[in-house]
Amino acid sequence: MKIGTAVLAVLSAASAYGAEGFGVPRTFVAQRSSLTSLAMSTKEKEATDEKKKDAPPVNIGWDSHKAVEAVPESLVREGESGPDGNYPMRAKFEKMCREAQLKITKAIEDIDGKATFQEDAWVRDNGGGGMSRVLADGNVFEKAGVNLSVVYGSMPQEALQAATERGVDRAKGYKPGERVPFFACGLSSVMHPKNPHAPTMHFNYRYFETDGGVWWFGGGTDITPSYVNEEDMKHFHGTYKEVCDKHDPEFYPKFKEWADRYFVIQHRNETRGLGGIFFDDLNDRDPDTIFEFSKEALNSVVKAYGPIVEKHKDDDFTEQEKRWQLMRRGRYVEFNLVYDRGTVFGLKTGGRIEIILMSLPETARWEYNMQPEEGSPEADFIDACKHPREWV
Repeated sequence: MKIGTAVLAVLSAASAYGAEGFGVPRTFVAQRSSLTSLAMSTKEKEATDEKKKDAPPVNIGWDSHKAVEAVPESLVREGESGPDGNYPMRAKFEKMCREAQLKITKAIEDIDGKATFQEDAWVRDNGGGGMSRVLADGNVFEKAGVNLSVVYGSMPQEALQAATERGVDRAKGYKPGERVPFFACGLSSVMHPKNPHAPTMHFNYRYFETDGGVWWFGGGTDITPSYVNEEDMKHFHGTYKEVCDKHDPEFYPKFKEWADRYFVIQHRNETRGLGGIFFDDLNDRDPDTIFEFSKEALNSVVKAYGPIVEKHKDDDFTEQEKRWQLMRRGRYVEFNLVYDRGTVFGLKTGGRIEIILMSLPETARWEYNMQPEEGSPEADFIDACKHPREWV
C-alpha cells in the first residue's frame, strides 16, 4: 500500500540486508555467523540448530509461496483450533471466508457479463496459503479481486503494532525485541469499475491470534466513488447500519466514525472515499458473537454494493469525468501505499506481493496542483472527503 518508491525501498532493503532484518548487511551477518560458530561448542551449536528448526519462520519469505493446482480442503493446520480457552475459530473463519469468496465473485461475474475470475492457489511449507481470484478487463470492471489468505509466521513487535489499532498491546507475554508468532486468516477485496459514476468498493474481514493467547477480529466495508450520489450512499450505509443494529446499536455510529478516521490521506487532509464501517482489535465479547457479526457484514457486500454498480455501469460520462475518476484513483493509490495497515503488515511479514498490491487500480492519474472549480460536482466531492457526512 505504499507509493512505488516506498515499495522499491522495502524490496531493496530486503535484498541488500540479511534475512534477520533490516539494518545488518549480509557481509556482516556472514562474518558474525563465522565468529559465533568458532566460539560455540559442538553441543551448543546442535542445541541452537534444533531450536531454530522448531521456531516459527523469521519471515514468511517473498518467494515462499508454492503454486498448486488445487488448494487443500483447509489451509489451517490439522488439529489446531486456537489458543487454550478459545473456540475452534481458525478453521471456522477460513470456511466462512471461502464460502463468501465464491458467492461474491459469482455475483460480480453476473454483473460484469463478460469477464470471469482467474484463480491462483498457493501453499507454504510451514502451513497456510491462499486463493486469489482476480478479474480484469470486463464489460463493467477494469479490475476486481477477492483474495483469501491463511498465514502462520512471526513478526517484529513493531509490525504487529502497525497492523493493529494504535496504542493496543498485542505483544502480551513477549519481552521487548522478541518476535511474536501469529496466525491470521482473512478475506480482502477491491473492485474498480470502468464507469466514473460507479464507485470503487473495498472490504476486508480478518481474524488474528498470537501464540501468547491473544485473539481479535477486524474488518469492514467501504466505498470510494468519484462523485457524491446521496441515494447511493443512503443505500450503502443503510445496508450496513441494518447489519450493525442487529448485533449492537452502538456498532454503526462507532464503526462509521472509525472508518472516517482510518481512511484519511493525512498528507492531503481528506478521506479516500465516503466511508462505510471499519473496526479492529475487537475482542470485547464472546468470539462466536463477533464471528456472527463479521459473517453477516461480509455476506452483505453484494447487497450493499451490487445495486449501485448495476445502476451506474452504463451511465453516460464525459472525458472530464473520466479524468477526474483517474485522479481519485491516484488518491486511492496514495492511501494504500502510505497508510494502509494491511499493506504494511504484508510487506513486513513477507506476504505474496501480487496479492498485497492487487488493490491498486490498473490506471490512475496525477496532475500538478489540480483544484476543482468552485461549486462543481468535483468540489462537492472534495468537501465530503474533508468533512465526512452522515448518510443515514
